[in-house]
Amino acid sequence: MKSTPLPRSQKMLLRALALPACFSLILATPLSAADEVPQIEGGWWSVAGNPDLGEFTSERQQPVDFAVWQAADGSWQLWSCIRETKCGGRTRLFHRWEGGQLTDTDWKPMGIAMRADPALGETDGGLQAPHVFKEQSRYHMVYGDWQRICLATSTDGKTFTRVLNARRQPDLFSGPYENTRDPMMLKVGDLFHCYYMGHKQGAPFQSAIFCRTSKDLVRWSEPVMVSAGGQAARQSNWFGGDAECPFVVNRDGRFTLFRTQIYGLKSLNTQYTSPNPLNFGVGHDDYRTGTLPVAAPEIIRHEGQWFVAALKPGLDGIRIARLRWVRKAGG
Repeated sequence: MKSTPLPRSQKMLLRALALPACFSLILATPLSAADEVPQIEGGWWSVAGNPDLGEFTSERQQPVDFAVWQAADGSWQLWSCIRETKCGGRTRLFHRWEGGQLTDTDWKPMGIAMRADPALGETDGGLQAPHVFKEQSRYHMVYGDWQRICLATSTDGKTFTRVLNARRQPDLFSGPYENTRDPMMLKVGDLFHCYYMGHKQGAPFQSAIFCRTSKDLVRWSEPVMVSAGGQAARQSNWFGGDAECPFVVNRDGRFTLFRTQIYGLKSLNTQYTSPNPLNFGVGHDDYRTGTLPVAAPEIIRHEGQWFVAALKPGLDGIRIARLRWVRKAGG
């Protein structure tokens, strides 16, 4: 019987995964409508506002992409990229807040946490989108420096030091698109998956989410495009903004990607659920499961409860709400 040729994007994925073509039907099969989808439960509470940056304070500044985690002493930490400040260069730096409990409101502002260091190859004012994860007893922060994904570590989860490579710079990798940013780390088995995005005007997919994998956080695989195009690409208000701030949750081997298209009053995030952490759909919506009216969400699992942190609609702070997973309508 004559076989049907595989699409080029699927052939590339199979090569990246080193899987035989007989598995292609499994990878391409959409999930059933019975799969659970995220739903915001109850009201939001504010944890951070627009901070005082001293000499760098600007009337135009906005807290945007951020990370939330629990430090070694049990306190909760929040670092956000503040853009349009007076720090120079690309106008961005990191500010820190601290809370006693995840459910507390109005966490305490702790001041500027990190600024770009051009002496280490970072773009002046270019810090973007921190993400923190704990591996054994050490905290790791991946972040963007405008063109690269970089790494810093901490023992207490509060004070971070850049990890320098053989070139005495903190970068792990960059590309293949421009403005490599918005990293998020998920460990699957013994393999770290670093999801991130970039944009490139004129490319077939001008904004895309990529993933690289590593066993040691030093040597990284070549990038795999894991999500791009589809309905979300038609909803963004600029060419590079339909695949921002990726966040992936693993629920018993079902991987849900949160992908942001719109910030502000009309915030929009699309979710895709797949059995394969390296394929959420490129150029199609087969794995699309729903949307939420949020921007740059970070999903938190604490003491058996799910939470979602997201930007405030006015881009003047960060808020948190409870999250639950419910059976998709029609399932």
